Amino acid sequence: MVIDDSRAMRLILRRIVSGLNFDVVEAGNGREAMDRLAELDAVPELALIDWNMPEMNGLEFVTAVRADKKYRGMTLMMVTTESEHGQIVRALAAGAHEYVIKPFTPDAIVDKLVMLGLIPDGAHA
Repeated sequence: MVIDDSRAMRLILRRIVSGLNFDVVEAGNGREAMDRLAELDAVPELALIDWNMPEMNGLEFVTAVRADKKYRGMTLMMVTTESEHGQIVRALAAGAHEYVIKPFTPDAIVDKLVMLGLIPDGAHA
């Protein structure tokens, strides 16, 4: 799942993760993402989440997902321009597994997914 209010950023992230054989569902904000989750038959394995979005921001989304035990298996990775140490700590404390600061390279996303065990090392070459 790719959650970002920027259509261009969703496209970039979609290309990266779909190239790693993830099926991608997109949402333009946290509220839309929660609605999409409720519609899906299976819980996505991964969510890439922007912080600054209208209606429900990324931190609120992480908090909401972590409060619902049916989504506990989701790996949550913030992909955001928020680069202050305090913001990173807040996101990780709320339940995000990883944090990538924009701008990023595709390799930065891949490296985090390898580190999280979501793709095998070397599978993306």
